[in-house]
Amino acid sequence: MRSYSQYPVDRDLCHDACVELDNVLWMLTALAAVVVLLTRMRLSATGRQPGHAQIPGTILNAHTVLGVCALAVWIYYLTSPSDMVGIVALVVWWFEVIVGILILARWLPGAGKHAAPAVDDSWAEGPYLSILGHVGLLVGVIFFTYCVLAGKVG
Repeated sequence: MRSYSQYPVDRDLCHDACVELDNVLWMLTALAAVVVLLTRMRLSATGRQPGHAQIPGTILNAHTVLGVCALAVWIYYLTSPSDMVGIVALVVWWFEVIVGILILARWLPGAGKHAAPAVDDSWAEGPYLSILGHVGLLVGVIFFTYCVLAGKVG
């Protein structure tokens, strides 16, 4: 059995960074798709839920369309990197994040003295799953922005 000292030491750790970064970008892309899909499903299912503000269908549709467009342009960018496609993908991602955060802020349970008590859904106790998803997407898009602007993709 070989000990660790017998393996050659590779002093250039950067050669694997592109592969690992690509994997991280693909995983974050998949998680972003989950956030877009679950937001659509959750708000469609809880449209009449007491304690939550109503989200107009046009805003929910805009969130879904922006999410699908962002995913499509971003996946195209990841498979064939071009600076202009990356910038377009980032613009669409940022619009998606802004709409998602605004929907989240409106959807959170009201705390006024006349607000009906919020009814939890079966996915999570309270809005924590939605907060995790949308804040996570915000952090992911910040990371996407860094990767594109720093030229780390490709």
